[in-house]
Amino acid sequence: MIPAAKPNIGADEREAVDRVMRSGMIAQGPEVAAFETEFSAALAPGRACVAVSSGTSGLHLGLIAVGVGPGDEVIVPSFTFAATGNSVALAGATPVFADIDPRTFCLDPASVVAAITPKTRAILVVHLYGQAADMDALVKIASKHGIMLLEDAAQAHGAKFNDEFVGTFGDFAMFSLYPTKNMTSGEGGMVSCLTSETERTMRLLRNQGMERRYENEVIGFNQRMTDIHAAIGRVQLAKLPAWTAKRQSNAALFNAELEGVVTPFTAPQAEHVWHQYTIRVEGDRDGFAKALADEHGVGSGVYYPIPNHDLPSLKTDADVPNTYAACAEVLSLPVYPTLTDGELAHIVQAVNSVAKAGA
Repeated sequence: MIPAAKPNIGADEREAVDRVMRSGMIAQGPEVAAFETEFSAALAPGRACVAVSSGTSGLHLGLIAVGVGPGDEVIVPSFTFAATGNSVALAGATPVFADIDPRTFCLDPASVVAAITPKTRAILVVHLYGQAADMDALVKIASKHGIMLLEDAAQAHGAKFNDEFVGTFGDFAMFSLYPTKNMTSGEGGMVSCLTSETERTMRLLRNQGMERRYENEVIGFNQRMTDIHAAIGRVQLAKLPAWTAKRQSNAALFNAELEGVVTPFTAPQAEHVWHQYTIRVEGDRDGFAKALADEHGVGSGVYYPIPNHDLPSLKTDADVPNTYAACAEVLSLPVYPTLTDGELAHIVQAVNSVAKAGA
């Protein structure tokens, strides 16, 4: 079976962990500080970055740090992982769900405008599957209405819009470092901050509300990153450019050779980093996925089968026809950088075979 996703951990990462273990400094320390500096230079130039324990904690603390709370509404896509809406709710605000552009799977600016109310405090855009949302339009909308623009870049390490890195548009941006992301720290998140005030508040919130020991300034959390995780992340960050190039090469091969399915669209202003290679299957998507696995040994994933606003935890009304269509049709194929030429050819053959059989 070729799995849908596959963490890429090798000898370099193991040696980095051993180095930290030998040092005796295991909790948040010099490795975290170095990782923050290196991540900023590589992926969020001009911005300070703050490491945290997970991508979700990065969103949660980021929202609190910029002042989002009870009585506020935050516009989010319904077509995303539940952590986006969960984080808004955890901050005490209300997630308001907007629709997606059916081509990019990212927030539709027109749907965002329709969702704005006097209570709207921010737009939380998700750069889904590794492609930037329409930042030209969303930046203008946020500016016109006097609301914040925030970024969930969990799947978009190194993605660009008009040659600018995602994570450098909003008041803050979160990157996930979960094992199956384009790079990992084992578990963790990184938050890029527009202002020094947001950065300092993030550092307080992640560390029980204190900058100096026992001088707790605010009510905070324990959402620090360990030096063990940071050491893994530093190794992975150095490998990310080559891995991204390989993902882009794999996606280009699929774009050229897949038949009988709707291949992904890339906006001309965007540089896609292909966290997921997501096709549309117009018909029996779940049967298509089962045939890939059972008959050809090719794994796949559905991201996401249920709109967030239909989840019991986030249940509300939303006018999102493009979201419902995507939930019924999307299927993500393996695209990770360790796929061999033989595996790539097999995936192409399998998809084309199943598509032809279902025609």
